[in-house]
Amino acid sequence: MVGGLTLDNLLVKRNVIDNVGFIKINNPPVNAMSVNKGVPQIILDSLKIYENDSTIKFIVILGEEKLNFSGGADISEFGKPTDSGKANLRDLINYLDKINKPCFAIITGPTMGGGLELALGCHFRLADQSAKLALPEVKLGILPGAGGTQRLPRLIGVEKSLHFMVDGSVINSKTAKNLGIVDELIESKNDLDIKKIILEKFNDKKFIRVSEKEINTANLENNFFSNFKNSILKKKRGFPAPFAIVDCVEKSTKTTFSEGMKFERQEFQKLVDSVESAAQRYLFFSERSATKMHPPIEKNMDDIKTISILGAGTMGTGIAISFMKAGFNVFLFDKNKTNLEKSEKNILNILNGMLMKNKISEIKLNELKENISFIDNIEEIGVSDLVIEAVFEEFEVKKEILSEVNKIVGKKTIIASNTSTLDINNLSEFVDEPQRFLGLHFFSPAHVMKLLEIVKGSKTSLPVLNTCIKLAKKIGKVPVTVGVCDGFVGNRMIHRYLKEANHLLEEGALPKDVDDAIEEFGFAMGPFKMSDLAGLDIGWAIRKRRKKNNLDTHKYSNIPDRICEGGDFGQKTGRGYYDYSDGPRDPKPNKITNQIIISESDALNITRRSISNKEIVSRLMLSLITEGLDLLDENIASRPSDIDVIYSYGYGFPRYRGGPMFHANTIGVEKIVSEIEEFSKLPNCEHWKIGNRLLKIKNGEINFI
Repeated sequence: MVGGLTLDNLLVKRNVIDNVGFIKINNPPVNAMSVNKGVPQIILDSLKIYENDSTIKFIVILGEEKLNFSGGADISEFGKPTDSGKANLRDLINYLDKINKPCFAIITGPTMGGGLELALGCHFRLADQSAKLALPEVKLGILPGAGGTQRLPRLIGVEKSLHFMVDGSVINSKTAKNLGIVDELIESKNDLDIKKIILEKFNDKKFIRVSEKEINTANLENNFFSNFKNSILKKKRGFPAPFAIVDCVEKSTKTTFSEGMKFERQEFQKLVDSVESAAQRYLFFSERSATKMHPPIEKNMDDIKTISILGAGTMGTGIAISFMKAGFNVFLFDKNKTNLEKSEKNILNILNGMLMKNKISEIKLNELKENISFIDNIEEIGVSDLVIEAVFEEFEVKKEILSEVNKIVGKKTIIASNTSTLDINNLSEFVDEPQRFLGLHFFSPAHVMKLLEIVKGSKTSLPVLNTCIKLAKKIGKVPVTVGVCDGFVGNRMIHRYLKEANHLLEEGALPKDVDDAIEEFGFAMGPFKMSDLAGLDIGWAIRKRRKKNNLDTHKYSNIPDRICEGGDFGQKTGRGYYDYSDGPRDPKPNKITNQIIISESDALNITRRSISNKEIVSRLMLSLITEGLDLLDENIASRPSDIDVIYSYGYGFPRYRGGPMFHANTIGVEKIVSEIEEFSKLPNCEHWKIGNRLLKIKNGEINFI
């Protein structure tokens, strides 16, 4: 017997085999629970039909053919009104809680957020090996809002539920079975196979609604929930969603299911209305905009199989690991055999670390080792589809290596520079067919940091650009296309930020004052600890090059140069802005640096003053914001959201604040203009001016984001 809807283009299909009714979700690509399309409503209507059909004993919900179960809410509906006349996901799951026939969720593929909550609303859950399960709402600054915080503790216990929801991590079907989320592992979601499993294993099994199960609190220690909050405080500081999840789970242990659901809904709405959630949702969509390819898309990524990295230093090694792990054939070249040996040892240590943490198997480790070759003969790179130079950050050094590469590789080989500041257009002059040349600016450590600035030169072709965008995503990076200028987007902004931080020192602050204020704002590390960690000599070399080429357009501070002239380069020498004599994790004030700071104030005839945390944070944030506005005006950055993606992934800008441009929008243009006007009146602050783009925003012509 076959009943219901059968047209191929319908969002939900039904068919019946004997006494089993199948409801198949057909809303590609991810079977989102779109309210406006009516997906939850049609599933609910289908449930009612089967409930009222006396020939149906079991109801099965699954994804149609090759589709997953459900990826959750429709992201295109986030923050927008939906059709109030149609059922939403909560309505659907509430109905499942009342139905008197056993309902089965067949979990396949990505089953996330609302998709997993739908499965939790069913009485039994079966999953195959393709299943990936998560409640990742916390990453959008919200919580599972369709009963997840109330049902999951009833199913797998309080502590396991908290870790699963607060982390938002993805698990496979085997782990889900061990946790108790999944009842049975299956090999096929074929209708006949599902029917057979149900009749064999569940025919006489009494079902209990998850909402009716008791929560076991016997093993919870006193103050468990407050202790759990304390345990996540350092990692989750500034993010309200993890703590709201804890509150919801605690509520589930102290009240009825219906009261817990009301509380969950209240907390969900508070989070949706919060700036922190708005920031995280904004970044979610911003990342997708930034990583889109540019039409027309002509070259297939399959053309890229072999990659050569030139330079076996820290950066080159990290880049090599990124491609090696993704399955590409990698040549790592360095003229210095000692560098190669050191790099090979470092890579092996990293792979062994992954093995120890069960991130890879021993078989996979050996496969990965086969993907990389360490070479000191540059002629061997001739077979490469992509060459990335990662040699020392000096123009002449890069010119020499690019000229050599140009003679060796084929005319279709893409050639890239990993420069963090140098002019890509000038470097392209040493490459025949400059349309195949571009910048690929990885961030250190390159095998860990997700950001990749893709620098489009004036002659870089769109097929080459698109190939590298797709390639970046293949190796797990977040690619953002930027234009050519000194420092591109990220480093140009950070140089302005660091200058302002040093001006604050000239006026009365000390390094710890500035770092403490910016860390309280949400950065993991203040500007001076960050500089000491990176190495002050690196910034010094950049400043000397910029001076030589007349690239400094902002007020200069001599403080970092004077520290370097004394031989203090940060953690690597034991002293910089701080004294590291007690180790890198215990920075103490550096008396010599503090003396330099005070002497610079005297040289500038500045009477040192106490500077509030509020002023420190405001000036540092406005330095990023104003430089970002200039970059947009110069078309170096394509979108404000691109800047925010760069700063979120590459520079530790707190995600719950969205990024410099989102933060500017949160502050408001009137306040920003007023603060800049006030700062410009301070001694040593004549560099504060209102730029063209900020004036346009003030006049209502454009917006921050």
